[in-house]
Amino acid sequence: MFDIIIFWIIITALFVLIISIKQINEYERGVKFQLGKYIGMMDPGWRIVIPVFQTYQKVDIRVKAVDVPDQDAITKDNVSVNVNAVLYYKVANAESAIIKVEYFDYAVSQLAQTTMRDVVGEVTLDELLSKRDTISDRIQEIVDRATDPWGIKIESVDLKHIELPEDMKRVIAKQAEAEREKRAVIIKAEGEVIAADNMSKAAGILARSNGALHLRTLQSINDLSSDQSNTVIFAIPLEVLRAFEGIKEMASKNKE
Repeated sequence: MFDIIIFWIIITALFVLIISIKQINEYERGVKFQLGKYIGMMDPGWRIVIPVFQTYQKVDIRVKAVDVPDQDAITKDNVSVNVNAVLYYKVANAESAIIKVEYFDYAVSQLAQTTMRDVVGEVTLDELLSKRDTISDRIQEIVDRATDPWGIKIESVDLKHIELPEDMKRVIAKQAEAEREKRAVIIKAEGEVIAADNMSKAAGILARSNGALHLRTLQSINDLSSDQSNTVIFAIPLEVLRAFEGIKEMASKNKE
C-alpha cells in the first residue's frame, strides 16, 4: 500500500513538473506573475512556471506591421481627403507592454488613426501631397512619444495612399496641364530667341564678306532645283543688278 502511494506521488510530481515547463522562443519574452504580482522576466529557453501559484504571458518582440485603415480627414485649407498608412513598431519593454496598457497592439492602431487625422488637419493639401515624408515623420514622432510609457518603439510610419474628391482631381489635372503648356511656351520662346540670335550673327557675317550673299543665294537655288516639281520665283537682289550695270559700263569703256 505504501509503495502504491509513493508511486502515485512520483507520477504526480513528474506530471506537475512536465506541465510546469514552459518554452520561451528567441523572439519572445515572458512576463511572470506570482499570485497576481509581477516577479520578473522570462528569457528564451525552458522555464518553470508553477501551476496555480504562477502565471505568465508571452510577448513577441519582433517588428510588427500595423495597417492603419482609411481615415476621413480635412486639411488645413478645408479639403476632404481619405488617407491610410502602415506603421511599424516593436515591443522594447515587455513588462510595460503587459502591465501598463491593455492590448497594446490595438492601442497602437487606434492612436495611429487619431494622430494621422490630427496631423493631416494641420497641413494644406499641397503640403500633404508634396511633403509626405515629413508628415509621416511627424506622425511617427507623436505616436512614438505617446507609446513610450507602454514600452513600445515606433520604427516608422509611411503614408500609403491619399484619396482626393473627384472635383479636386479634375482641378489638379487642369493645373498640371496648364503648367506643362506654360513650360512648352517658355521652351519654344527660348528656342526662338536662340534662333534669332544665330540668324543675326549669320547675317552680320554675310554682310561683311563680299560676294557671300550671292553665293548663299546660289546655294539656296541649287538646293531647290534638286526637286523638279518645285517652281522657283527668283528675286534678284539689287546688288546683283548693280553688278551687271558695272560690267556693262566697263564693257562700253573698253569699246571706246
